[in-house]
Amino acid sequence: MNSAESAALGLVCREHGWTAAPDGESADLVLLNTCSVRATAEQRVFGRLALYASLKKKRRAPERPLTLVVAGCIAQRLGDRLKEKIPAVDYVMGTAARSVFPLILQAAEQGIPPAEAVRGGLPGMEETPVFSFSSAHLEEGPDGQSPFRSFVPIMHGCDNFCSYCIVPYVRGREVSRAPAAIMEELRLLAGRGVREITLLGQNVNTYRWEGPVPGRDDAGVLDFPGLLELIAGELAHSPIRWVRFLSANPKDFSPAAIRIMAENPLFCRHLHLCVQHGSNQVLAAMNRRYTREQYLALVRDIRSALPGITLSTDILVGFPGETEKDLDLTLELMEEVKFLYAYMYHYNPREGTAAYNLPGRISEGVKRARLSRVIALQKRHTGELLKNRIGSRETVLIEGISRKNADELITRTERDEMAVVPGKASLTGSFAALTLSGLRGNTFRAKEISLL
Repeated sequence: MNSAESAALGLVCREHGWTAAPDGESADLVLLNTCSVRATAEQRVFGRLALYASLKKKRRAPERPLTLVVAGCIAQRLGDRLKEKIPAVDYVMGTAARSVFPLILQAAEQGIPPAEAVRGGLPGMEETPVFSFSSAHLEEGPDGQSPFRSFVPIMHGCDNFCSYCIVPYVRGREVSRAPAAIMEELRLLAGRGVREITLLGQNVNTYRWEGPVPGRDDAGVLDFPGLLELIAGELAHSPIRWVRFLSANPKDFSPAAIRIMAENPLFCRHLHLCVQHGSNQVLAAMNRRYTREQYLALVRDIRSALPGITLSTDILVGFPGETEKDLDLTLELMEEVKFLYAYMYHYNPREGTAAYNLPGRISEGVKRARLSRVIALQKRHTGELLKNRIGSRETVLIEGISRKNADELITRTERDEMAVVPGKASLTGSFAALTLSGLRGNTFRAKEISLL
């Protein structure tokens, strides 16, 4: 989501005549679009802000001041307290305030001091911001070329309030994007040569639009499965051949969504299905609102309808009150599901969340030890799953040149597996077929490739 919104802000800059600077030292404006999901992300932001604060002091030409803007979740969470912490910050633009960004650019262009602009020097700057979706999120490369993949936000915010999560407090309540706007962006992306899209939302499954729907004579209700069906129809004869989506909460994943995925090869055979934990006791304390039994039943339904699909997940260990038995239940769930990969981390208290004051905190040493057990098991599962795939013939999307060898291409299967094969950079963005002939680490090797 951060990448998609950063791309949208970059588009606003280009529309107003701004171009990318080669580095912060030569920039007229620096925008940090921030994330609050992990405490470590916030720490990196403050380190970067210290750097730009130093650059502002060193800027010798007063006629070319450096405007420093902080956007995104940290801006939303801290508000003006961020400027109190770091006075070098000129503008704090929360997740609901992106509509004022053109005014910030205008103030910088006209040399209006930030304090004056915020006090009313520019009409509209003082208005209470209301969240609105950007019209496009396609990130252009340094050469002005469009990439072959793009993110497409379909909803914003979260109503789940998982007890460990800061997202609902910095993103706000759920808002769904108009289906007509989504279809318009899809047509724009198809015209720019995009081949794969990823639908985005804090919880895409709860997409719900009430109003006009393309292709219908009257207004109605459109849910997530209905949107998937609408997208499948729109892209039936489009150069966009693959669709993925993030993030999907297990409690909201409906049989209708599974059916539509199974009926349409447009939707990639991979799902990121966050389980977080394998213990019902911990899941309840996390306010996840599903049980391990319900999660496992959903996995069985998905694999029955979509044979060969791969699953990935998030796993959070060391939550307050977690016992060794709870950890064993998580390991047992992993053994049953066998995820292709997982994002694994241990609990860190986030002030402002419901879990922050929970008793039974786990020591850092125990959290690290438990996490190492989860990581070791996942590494074994990943290795086993990948080895079993050697010899299969796969369709891949060519992503570019391998970092380790300029004569090799890095590609990705619809199951979200990586494969390296000899080839030229000119093939980037094309669909092709190859045979998975070997494995190095977690990356497949292939000997030759043929374009489709």
